[in-house]
Amino acid sequence: MNIRPTELQDRVVAIDLMRGFSLLGIFIVNMLAFHSPYYYINPYTWFTNLSDKQTFQWIDVMLQGSVYPLFSILFGYGLMMQFLKSQQRGVSFLRIGIRRLIILLGIGILHAFLIWSGDILISYAVCGFIVILLLRLSSTWLLVVALPLYLIPNLGLAFISYLVAQSGQVFYAGVQEIESSIKAFATGSWTDIFSQRAADWSYANIESGSLFLIFITIFPYMLIGAAAAKAKLIERTSDKKMFWTILTVVALAAGYSIKVLPFTSGADFFTMFVQDIFGGPLVAIGYAGLITLICQVTVFRKLLMPVAKVGRMSMTTYLTQSVIATTIFYSYGFGLYGKMDVLTGTWLAVGIFILQIIFAEIWFTKFKQGPIEMIWKRATYGKINKKTDENPVEIS
Repeated sequence: MNIRPTELQDRVVAIDLMRGFSLLGIFIVNMLAFHSPYYYINPYTWFTNLSDKQTFQWIDVMLQGSVYPLFSILFGYGLMMQFLKSQQRGVSFLRIGIRRLIILLGIGILHAFLIWSGDILISYAVCGFIVILLLRLSSTWLLVVALPLYLIPNLGLAFISYLVAQSGQVFYAGVQEIESSIKAFATGSWTDIFSQRAADWSYANIESGSLFLIFITIFPYMLIGAAAAKAKLIERTSDKKMFWTILTVVALAAGYSIKVLPFTSGADFFTMFVQDIFGGPLVAIGYAGLITLICQVTVFRKLLMPVAKVGRMSMTTYLTQSVIATTIFYSYGFGLYGKMDVLTGTWLAVGIFILQIIFAEIWFTKFKQGPIEMIWKRATYGKINKKTDENPVEIS
């Protein structure tokens, strides 16, 4: 017996809606790096225009550090869903799971070095290889592994960042890197862009230590998502409304109170670190709860279904956002890199996302899967039954 993609009627709308919401939020956050040398600036001091400062503050508090944890939690949730389905059918998920992640890793490498350096797929694939080895654990044990792995090293790093902040050290903008980025992306050749993209990826992942940090951030998020899926927390929302309500209120209140710290207590290494690492995930959990509860109301569920459809083709949505944005800003397209303010870039992201909603609505009148999802799943499963919908193990 083979593992099959999930039937359309088996899909959980709340999960797709979370994916769609996450994709919009991530695009708005990523837009800062699409149109400017965001890697090399201190955004808390870089923006001087009032509109830019206010827009950045909104992005920083509402989305930055919150939407990608939600995306990661959902990835773990999807892996566990597929694992449980394979158990029900009496077949091993390990082989098919590894194959999916190898393909995901390949797509991530192509995306990172040929389209945009801010790729997240490589990190997801690398963490996913470890997560699938732990899926047999109970929900309790998944949390026993995830929470200490997240809290202990990150509390230690928070203490170090506090000491650094107390020493008076500040984050300086990389003037040379900024000039190099603007020159390469706005007016450079394809070779110039490729070289700068590789340098940006190296800076963001190797030099900054982020490739190590994924094992104490993204990896635990995935385990938390897997634990929630094994307990079927989203599927059992109607029986757990009080749990979700309390969790949502507490998580959002605590999360926002931490996320505003750089603006109320001053932006330094400590407040910036604590904001993302502790405030961000709390807000992410709050958003998950809010969306889960909203989906219990039929009128809201129907109203937001177009966003859920974008979430159903999350791989396609994520990759096309990079293609469209780099075409707009890089020299091989319209060459607008370094020439757009934060507010305009934010509205541009929203406008593109609306076009993606329209595309998803049209596409799903003819097909059961997104275009990239078709390729991914064909490579994973071989021939796919036309009456089946996509596997729940998305990039989210």
